[in-house]
Amino acid sequence: MGSGIAQAAAAAGFPTVVHDLSPELLARGRAGMQRSLDKLVEKERIPQSVRDEALERLAFSRELVDLRDSDIVIEAVTEDLDAKNALWRELDALCPPKTVFASNTSSLPIAAMAAATGRPERFIGLHFFNPVPLMPLVEVVRTVTTSDETMERAFAFVRALGKEAVSVADRSGFLVNLLLVPYLLDAVRALERGVASIADVDRAMRLGAGHPMGPLTLLDFIGLDTAVRIGDIMFEEYRDARYAPAPLLRRMVTLGLLGRKSGRGFYDYAADPPVPMRLGL
Repeated sequence: MGSGIAQAAAAAGFPTVVHDLSPELLARGRAGMQRSLDKLVEKERIPQSVRDEALERLAFSRELVDLRDSDIVIEAVTEDLDAKNALWRELDALCPPKTVFASNTSSLPIAAMAAATGRPERFIGLHFFNPVPLMPLVEVVRTVTTSDETMERAFAFVRALGKEAVSVADRSGFLVNLLLVPYLLDAVRALERGVASIADVDRAMRLGAGHPMGPLTLLDFIGLDTAVRIGDIMFEEYRDARYAPAPLLRRMVTLGLLGRKSGRGFYDYAADPPVPMRLGL
């Protein structure tokens, strides 16, 4: 997600600094953005000049201090509130008062991060969707302390990226995941109950509901561990069983079946095309 956001910002004309502590992850992010931009050129969605200029606007750094002059800092670390807040405290001490802080969290409360800084009025949620360069939506999440000026700056930034913004309240899952997560978890429960096979659950929702991909394919794309973590956070917020991850999902994560990123989830990605896993159901 971080690489996708950085790519979108650089392609829109913003000088962009990408920060990570790991040189390996920085190198992987750089290579991923190069491949993504090359593919967009190949498909004639952008000219070569846009790709070349975007790459020139990107800088990569392991030093947090290199973010201190930013107009906006967007965080996309793992869904762990303690980890996020530790980062925000460091950034709050580094960045000038003008800098807007934005989290790309998909489920954690924005207020819980804003409270860790000395600028709650300039703290906002900017929830992008994956893959960021292609998905047109950004949820702009306002807390009870976010100022009107910060909202205006956030909407202007999203528009400058060529994306559509929707304003949503600071509730776990915001809007899209509030509706999407129960659907995804219900698909796993239907599989557990023997309602249909992996392939047929996905086929039915593609052909019957017009979805671009089935729910189990989408879970593999998101990452099953990420889905469990989001479900747990939302269940903690709402105490609604619809957000509780299904036992099958937890067991798959325990066994390292995380989806595309591990090579196996509901599908085995060693095959081309991927084939449904035999999960002993």
